[in-house]
Amino acid sequence: MDYESYLDRALSKLPKIGGTDERFTVPKPHVFAEGKTTVLENFASIASTLNRDPDHLLKYLLGELGTAGKTDGTRAVFQGNFSGELIEEHINAYVQEYVLCSECGKPDTHLVREERILMIKCDACGAHRSVRKRKAPPTVSAKAIQRDSEVEVMIMDVGSKGDGVAKLDRYTIFVPGARKGEKLKVRIKKVSGTLAFGERV
Repeated sequence: MDYESYLDRALSKLPKIGGTDERFTVPKPHVFAEGKTTVLENFASIASTLNRDPDHLLKYLLGELGTAGKTDGTRAVFQGNFSGELIEEHINAYVQEYVLCSECGKPDTHLVREERILMIKCDACGAHRSVRKRKAPPTVSAKAIQRDSEVEVMIMDVGSKGDGVAKLDRYTIFVPGARKGEKLKVRIKKVSGTLAFGERV
């Protein structure tokens, strides 16, 4: 063997250093309905892959979904019916905000609090930044969500039964026959906790 062949052979046996983004894959959410709740079956596995406190991830998802919920062993249980696509979308948004480094794009980060400010620090490149606080979109006060009241909403998703799903303040509103992306006026027909059911005006 000549010198170049020996060199190629030696280089092929060197361990890979630093890793790539390809090694970081967020598990696809396993979601199913259980009565009037939605179960995220592999919640603990997702939190472990993200290397984040399950309580922090759960609090984020509850805020984004506008509902109540809890952990049940390795599962997370949410009040109301939500599609797997919607939950996956919020998990991906969490990854972008709380996991991936904004400089190198790697997931080798951890959260620290400095003088009451939550920071994300990257162990791969040393970068750090504050976690941005999301501004809540202007909404009607929760007190306005009452039976027979009319509200304007944006349909964010379609539920398992084909109803359009919208969020308004802390409420999740279901509208039969509505399509994702539609902006429409809805008359509230029933309110149950943080869930509301309406119809097109």
